[in-house]
Amino acid sequence: MPATTPAGALAGIRVVDLTRVLGGPYCTQILADHGAEVIKVEPPQGDETRDWGPPFNEGRAAYFEGVNRNKRSLGLDVSKPEGKAVLLRLLETADVLIENFKPGSLEKWGLGYEEVLSKRFPGLVHCSVTGFGPDGPLGGFPGYDAVIQAMSGMLSVNGSPESGPVRVGTPMVDMGTGLNAVIGILMAIIERGRSGRGQHLDVTLYDCAVSLLHPQGANYLMSGKAPVITGNAHPNIYPYDVFQSGTKPVFLAIGNNGQFRRLCAAIGAPELSDDPRYADNALRSENRATLKPAIEAKLSALDGDELCDRLLREMVPAGPVNAIPEVMTAPHTVHRKMRVELDGYQATGIPVKMSRTPGSVRAKPPEYGADGRDVLHHAGYTDAEIAKLIDGGVVLERRRTS
Repeated sequence: MPATTPAGALAGIRVVDLTRVLGGPYCTQILADHGAEVIKVEPPQGDETRDWGPPFNEGRAAYFEGVNRNKRSLGLDVSKPEGKAVLLRLLETADVLIENFKPGSLEKWGLGYEEVLSKRFPGLVHCSVTGFGPDGPLGGFPGYDAVIQAMSGMLSVNGSPESGPVRVGTPMVDMGTGLNAVIGILMAIIERGRSGRGQHLDVTLYDCAVSLLHPQGANYLMSGKAPVITGNAHPNIYPYDVFQSGTKPVFLAIGNNGQFRRLCAAIGAPELSDDPRYADNALRSENRATLKPAIEAKLSALDGDELCDRLLREMVPAGPVNAIPEVMTAPHTVHRKMRVELDGYQATGIPVKMSRTPGSVRAKPPEYGADGRDVLHHAGYTDAEIAKLIDGGVVLERRRTS
């Protein structure tokens, strides 16, 4: 086994993080998990998700805790000239600046990328995460996950004919945008290695949501037919749906004829694989109205967990519909280290497993402003200068409540 480097793949990368809520913090947590030094610069009121609960643990909201580990917190009022000066000092040694302010905010503060940052810090990668971008018919408007789900069409294809459009339960627009921001930042850092120059990244919730419309977007662009809500069923493949077993719902994801034959044999229904109505995927998809009840009739006498275990061993994609508590205690979740604990902090783990430079959970999410003095010392400020900034309300160690 190759030797590992505890520092992580992004050790030496310094990130100044001005983001709040979810998309930006999720991005920077990924960078931090893999070794980047992330300084979370919070406004005087703090990241509002510190209050998004219950649940709380000793005053700490789970929503905030889930996407802010491995970071250091500096409370800073960037709207003040002295706060702007502190930010500029931090950027002197930073590789990345990421923010999710309303478009035009940095320009208003005299910190625009084209006018100031690109000239003063030519190697800086500046990532802006916004709802719709700075221009276009919707440019500058605020964006929130559920609203973008609705506007992008994602909500229109989620749900069932009985329920009508339903919001995707996990905030996939915010988190998908965070993932795209990670990808963009890393691409820019790689390119900087060739050119020596940074660049600005314009990453929007709207663009990322539209990019996730697969296969519905591709289906529409080819056929000209508007996609319809199919519930749990796949619009192109069948059986690819939730089926009720004798104990719990299970999901079958049958992608080819071989898998369908093995499924039919496993549930004691070989006649279904011989039925000409179900001879291939196109026919199974067209005749799903008769195929689903035929499969469920066989599943009604079977234990869902046992069935899925047996199907997986026969290389048939299937899984029980588990509740979150079941997932968090599942042996495979534990084995894959997808549940982590550190000094009372519990969270989901790191999904990208690297052989030589693995990511790690090194620090719990920070208390507001807890690292301000240390961050400023590292930037070259004296004790007297730091005290003056704190006394003047430029640097904060406690959240401002009004």
